[in-house]
Amino acid sequence: MPKTPRSELARFLRTETVGGSLLLIAAAVALLWANSPWASNYVTMTETVLAIPPLHLELTLADWVKDGLLAVFFFVVGLELKRELVIGELADRKRALLPIIAAVGGVVTPAVIAFCVGFGIDGMDRGWAIPVATDIAFALAVLAMTGSRIPAGARVFLLSLAVVDDLLAIILIAVLFTTGLALLWLLTAIACCAAWWLAQRKRLRSPLIYLPLALVAWYALHETGIHPTLAGVAVGLLTRVHPDPDEDEAPAARWEHRFQPLSAGVCVPLFALFASGVPMNGQVLGRLFTDRLSLAIILGLLIGKTTGIFGISWMAVRSGIAKRPAHLDYRDMFALSVLGAIGFTVSLLVAELALHDNTEAAELAKAAVLVTSMAASLAGSALLLRRGRVHRARRDTDALEPEQQGRAGPGQGEGSTK
Repeated sequence: MPKTPRSELARFLRTETVGGSLLLIAAAVALLWANSPWASNYVTMTETVLAIPPLHLELTLADWVKDGLLAVFFFVVGLELKRELVIGELADRKRALLPIIAAVGGVVTPAVIAFCVGFGIDGMDRGWAIPVATDIAFALAVLAMTGSRIPAGARVFLLSLAVVDDLLAIILIAVLFTTGLALLWLLTAIACCAAWWLAQRKRLRSPLIYLPLALVAWYALHETGIHPTLAGVAVGLLTRVHPDPDEDEAPAARWEHRFQPLSAGVCVPLFALFASGVPMNGQVLGRLFTDRLSLAIILGLLIGKTTGIFGISWMAVRSGIAKRPAHLDYRDMFALSVLGAIGFTVSLLVAELALHDNTEAAELAKAAVLVTSMAASLAGSALLLRRGRVHRARRDTDALEPEQQGRAGPGQGEGSTK
């Protein structure tokens, strides 16, 4: 049966390098737009309010993209992570433990460095949390574009690390910036997740069951003050990964196949377009490497993230607590740790929340996050390309050895004596 143009487009968008390219192009467009003569149009677009009066939802377009469309991306992430935990790389307990330990190191170390560098300045009582989060979408995009020759375990490790990292960051936001937790809405979200799990157990397949549960879980988390994209991860992790005898594929694989093109082709690029428009005027750039606030963020992200992730991972593996991903060595782990310094979505959100009463400081903090994320992207890309050449050379050598031994003939190969 010939493929339709629609199915061909979906297949094209499932290619991770395509999704990564679209994301980076959208980010570049936003950055140029926000620093062009038409910057006011960009601000108007992002701050346009789209309201749903019956639900008392009045969000800007930027918030709808960041909180709404990005939940689809997190749903796909949750599905993939669940599959890896049950039947993939992370089914080994020690390998599953490593990204969790690494995420803790990647949250604590940047926070400590930022607090020490910025101690005593205005806003640092909460601003220390700005560099704690890794941006999943951007980090995976860079890995897809420059790390295609790295073993698949690299993506699983970075994905798992970033999910745990973001969960910890969301908990920090809830603790530091939520004035009151709406317990009833939280229980509603938990009930929706429980109903999703039960529907999976009962092998219910109708989207008329799952779509309302997902939407209500998202809305309930939004009303609690917790980042609502967490709903996407939660329902993804509660989805079955083992197919029944009468199924061609499990729900997790089926839904990932359907939603991944939407995530890569629409949700993530739009998120980049609305999130990356950070003003970079001369005054901001002039203070970027002299102001203690920006230095705290830059050093926290670039140094804290890299050393925190890699350092604690190295110690966990050396002590036998955890295992490295298959076919990865420590230099690969270091390259992935550098990608962990790409802090964007949550870092920008924390900057807005922590410095909401000081617009100038908030703009400086956002510029510091952007510049550091760009530096981490470039450095991580260079390291991954180098490691990719090493892995390719190894594979070529491994492929040649049997052929050379076959030519040598009996008694003339490796280990023979004359």
